[in-house]
Amino acid sequence: AGGLDQPVFVTNAGDGSGLLFVAEQPGRIRVVENGEVRPAPFLDITDRVTSGGERGLLGFAFPPGFGPARPSAYVHYSGDDGATVISEFRLDPNDTGRLDPSSERVLLTEPQPYPNHNGGWIGVDATGMQANGLGDGGSGGDPENRASDLGTILGKMLRIDVLGATGGQAYAIPDDNPFVGLDGNPRLEILHYGLRNPFRASIDPATGDLWIGD
Repeated sequence: AGGLDQPVFVTNAGDGSGLLFVAEQPGRIRVVENGEVRPAPFLDITDRVTSGGERGLLGFAFPPGFGPARPSAYVHYSGDDGATVISEFRLDPNDTGRLDPSSERVLLTEPQPYPNHNGGWIGVDATGMQANGLGDGGSGGDPENRASDLGTILGKMLRIDVLGATGGQAYAIPDDNPFVGLDGNPRLEILHYGLRNPFRASIDPATGDLWIGD
């Protein structure tokens, strides 16, 4: 397929449609059908994405059972001020071939002190929990030591429960996350720490192992 603008990620919706979805760094998700890129994007949020270098629309994921009964997808991007934004977008009720840009529900934001090491991967594990990779905040050599600081989500792989959130919460904390119940006020979203720039990762469907491209 040709005609893409800075493609950085490709996946499918797990719905048997055979469609491929490609993230373009400036802020669009394009659909590839039978080797051709559809003219209309699946999502266009270029109006709110800061793109260039290691910033932009960096990743997205579909929940298990994506479709009419669960019409949402999740996007990881750099916002207007460069901050990490993880949001939910819903299918357009008038055009189920695209996500509605106005349906955005922000799940999480985190300021980025530098323009590099923003991470960018987002996925769903075998238990239905959402995983998100955030870089250490940038510069070189992690000068503020964020990756090993359990009080910040920078330099971490996060694990959150989006589908099980209640009471107006954006997400819940899975009970089996490793820092739940520990002293010292760690961020309970943390699954792994000590990371530099987890731009890509994957989850082994057979074992559940998480492989991180840092």
